[in-house]
Amino acid sequence: MRADRLLSLLLLLQNRGRMTAPELAAELEVSVRTVYRDIEALGASGVPVCGDRGPAGGYRLVDGYRTRLTGLTDAEAASLFLAGAPGPARELGLGAVLATAQLKLQAALPAELADRARLVQDRFHLDAPAWFRDADPVPHLAAVAQAVWEQQVVRVEYRRWSGELRQRDLHPLGIVLKGGIWYMVAGPAEGGVRTYRVSRLAAVRETGERFERPVGFGLAAHWEESSRRLETALVQGVARLRLSPRAQRLLPMRFGAAGTRALEGAGPPDADGWVEAELPVESPAVAVGDLLRLGAEAEVLGPPHLRAAVARAVAALAGRYARAVDEAVNGG
Repeated sequence: MRADRLLSLLLLLQNRGRMTAPELAAELEVSVRTVYRDIEALGASGVPVCGDRGPAGGYRLVDGYRTRLTGLTDAEAASLFLAGAPGPARELGLGAVLATAQLKLQAALPAELADRARLVQDRFHLDAPAWFRDADPVPHLAAVAQAVWEQQVVRVEYRRWSGELRQRDLHPLGIVLKGGIWYMVAGPAEGGVRTYRVSRLAAVRETGERFERPVGFGLAAHWEESSRRLETALVQGVARLRLSPRAQRLLPMRFGAAGTRALEGAGPPDADGWVEAELPVESPAVAVGDLLRLGAEAEVLGPPHLRAAVARAVAALAGRYARAVDEAVNGG
């Protein structure tokens, strides 16, 4: 591990020029004292490191010196695919590896391309998790990732939605990050491929067995197809809605792409700016809860059973808050 840190320190000085000991310590996540020892070790190995005193001082390499130790390891090369997502890389246990790979890449690039790469890194950032939701705890994510790399059969305890724990042997084929939630795509021993939410894994143990990946299996294609099947299975009807201008702004935020498509097909606005639109919905019980999130800014026009279900829910809410409404109206 120290050899990796010394290389990272050397590449930092090569890529960024003069840096102070505290700056190096922050980048390497070590103490300033450790930086001093590492600088001495680099000097003893023949690397021309200079230390400048004073307010504008720091450590730098002798002008013209460039290391050629920029070859990427297998893990570093693979980690570059996560270069735009440092948070997920850390969760996969590849944070340090990704940082070293990026330093090596910058060191190997011509100066103008290295500057361009730094500009891109400064101007674009991918933050995968959704707003206003804590990330799922995924203590077993690194173990699952290792099993995917090594094609190792794992024995897991998986917590179902009911809370029941099920044990099974799985063949991990890939990992997907969707909306800030990690999923494992795996083939059960009895065949077939299913999706498991990583946060619901209560235990992951190696079995010592290896498995062969299904011939022709592609993770991206499988995920796209299974997502499409899930969306088709969930949609059980179409709600006709009347939407206020505010509800029109809320619809894409509440219902995603389906809400956007509904607005694209909406009718012309009336004198008050309200429009009629059709929105795909799930089962009536789920649809009622989803549509109530729009509050008084939307009216369900049909189908009749859904309009009646929303009316019953609104009546129940009105009854529950009747006293509060009376107090607010009468000032008491």
